[in-house]
Amino acid sequence: MKFKKLSIIAFSLFYGFAGIIHFVTPGSYLPVIPAWLGDPLVINYLAGFVEIAVALLVLFKSTRVWASYLTIAMLLAFTISHVYFIQIGSCAGDLCIAPWIAWVRLLLIHPLLIYWAYHLSTESNQ
Repeated sequence: MKFKKLSIIAFSLFYGFAGIIHFVTPGSYLPVIPAWLGDPLVINYLAGFVEIAVALLVLFKSTRVWASYLTIAMLLAFTISHVYFIQIGSCAGDLCIAPWIAWVRLLLIHPLLIYWAYHLSTESNQ
């Protein structure tokens, strides 16, 4: 029971912080949003809003499943930016990372985040 509560709090803090960063430093996200998706600034703010929403929704048992599935949908949508980031040489503005790190993010960390969200949805009825 304690691990479940800790996991929910960590999830909420993780996505709440990530969502706020979209509004505080939007310039760090804009280079990894492909122009063909639409207005990068609008997409960035939408992503930040959704991250803040799931951070709040996960805190309540009655909305935890919605938060989990919304997070999974959001992370699947973010796959576009992760692939684009790799395609443009693993650089976003002045920030460049080794390509293997970008691949680890896409192929390991991203699925783990999806699993975390899914796992919280399966525990909501307990």
